[in-house]
Amino acid sequence: VVPLRMAVAAILSPEGNIESYGALADYLSVKLNRPVEIVQRRTYEEINDLLKSGGVDIGFVCTSAYVKGHDEFGLRLLAAPQMAGETVYYSELIVAADSSAESMADLRGATFAFTDPISTTGRVYPTHLVELLGETPETFFGRIFFTYSHERAIEAVVERVADAAGVDSLVLDFVLTRQPDLPIKVIDRSPAFMIPPAVASPHLVARQAVEIQDLLLSMADDPEAADVLVTLGVDRFIEVEDAAYDSVRDLMGLTPTVP
Repeated sequence: VVPLRMAVAAILSPEGNIESYGALADYLSVKLNRPVEIVQRRTYEEINDLLKSGGVDIGFVCTSAYVKGHDEFGLRLLAAPQMAGETVYYSELIVAADSSAESMADLRGATFAFTDPISTTGRVYPTHLVELLGETPETFFGRIFFTYSHERAIEAVVERVADAAGVDSLVLDFVLTRQPDLPIKVIDRSPAFMIPPAVASPHLVARQAVEIQDLLLSMADDPEAADVLVTLGVDRFIEVEDAAYDSVRDLMGLTPTVP
């Protein structure tokens, strides 16, 4: 039996991804009666390349990666998670708890940690804030680097490897639930963006895509899925339309220095 290949973007650390999504892979494997393999790559772009080529069948991706994939090669929406009653998330600008910075304007010359080159919350929105100041990240910050996960960006600020970072509010909430005393604070919060979705490669047979979509949408009504949803931190999966991501699409259009 050919395995279903499920890509998971490095929004959490690789360890966090396996911990969270392993239970979902097992659940889907039982329901579909076929093996499900988790596939990970360092960057969101690499995951998109696999979805584009059919190297993976489905994926859990960042919002900007979805928009880019939809507009460039027909990446298809399957569902979106509802978490703590919400289907939105934010980019949160974090600094050390004892930092005097109160906004992006105070971070001139700082060391800044981006997450992924095409992350909405970890690159696109923070870059937008810098561009509103008439600068680019390269001219505004003293140094920039990429962590390739939101958890690692948070760690970089905690460990003072970076002065600041833009991170996914869902991941920050996840981390603070486990480590409530982390010495960091939020100094800016973006407008709400639609939550990162589950997607299907355009190469996946339509019938299989519908079957997987139906499984995701019915998980909240399946007692066997209860523990899986808890592990993911998800209330339920809901149907979503492409237009829900137009605010991300608009932001990407306003941010020319992001690829």
